Amino acid sequence: MHVWRDAIANATLLYATLSFAAAVAAPGTWSQGPQLPTARSEVAVTALGNRIYVIGGYASGNVDQSLVQTFDVSTGKWNNVAPLPRGLNHVGAATFDGRIYTFGGFDEQNRGAVTDANAYDPRTDRWTPIAPLPRGLGSISVAVLDGRIHLVGGRDQHSVTTHLVYDPSTNVYATAAPLPIGRDHMGLVAFGERLYAIGGRIDNPGHNTSYVDIYDPSNSRWSQGSPMPSRRSGMAVAVYANRIFAIGGEYNGGIFTNNEAYDPRTNSWSTFAPLPEGRHGTGAVAIDHRLYIPAGAPVNGGSRQSATLDIFTL
Repeated sequence: MHVWRDAIANATLLYATLSFAAAVAAPGTWSQGPQLPTARSEVAVTALGNRIYVIGGYASGNVDQSLVQTFDVSTGKWNNVAPLPRGLNHVGAATFDGRIYTFGGFDEQNRGAVTDANAYDPRTDRWTPIAPLPRGLGSISVAVLDGRIHLVGGRDQHSVTTHLVYDPSTNVYATAAPLPIGRDHMGLVAFGERLYAIGGRIDNPGHNTSYVDIYDPSNSRWSQGSPMPSRRSGMAVAVYANRIFAIGGEYNGGIFTNNEAYDPRTNSWSTFAPLPEGRHGTGAVAIDHRLYIPAGAPVNGGSRQSATLDIFTL
């Protein structure tokens, strides 16, 4: 009996030791910057120069915030700038040629998809309407490739395979090869000459995915990459240190601290130091060799928001 108990105890100790060693070995460190003036989640996050922009979302008990706040990395200060023309959550956003472009979103809590599209000029601190989306969509994934803005996936009543390409020079949308499997709350980045669509959900977080779909504009085709180790949606996804990082996320009943990165050169995933606390409903941007993740929700759903600014460094 004692032998059996000793074996169990030794196995438990070994597992704990290995788990601790794995956690210690995970590369990277986390720190916190100045908190946001307002706790928020389900925001759009993008960067322009040394400034991080946090756009719309849930805040102060409302799900239709028009609030736009910026963090200046060089000064360490938060400021308010011109708000969105109207309050929305789950907006898609990208930066191109000195302006910020926003697309779609929801005017209710995770529903009520809209066709809104706007451009923000920081020189005048003004938002200007651009051509509306052909259909109302929220939680669209947005990335810039070859001078055009790609809008992939999203949801109206259900997840969609839509792939639109917006040309800022003509203010016109074109269609491109649809996403192989429709989903929303998905990561989308440009790396090299291709787009990478990471994870996301089919209709709800009970149907999270680990897909990595790769779009090649030279032949307008999607191919598959090595799947993400964990099925996640609502992650913060960004290119950093020559990899595509997918951080945090949501599932039915909880949230993730996972920090995993995909290397397109080797088609493989690696694990990095986990978030200090789980987050979803935010985004990530890389500036000056650091990865910034502002705000987000510390619980699944929209009942709580965070004001933290988490900073990851390799």
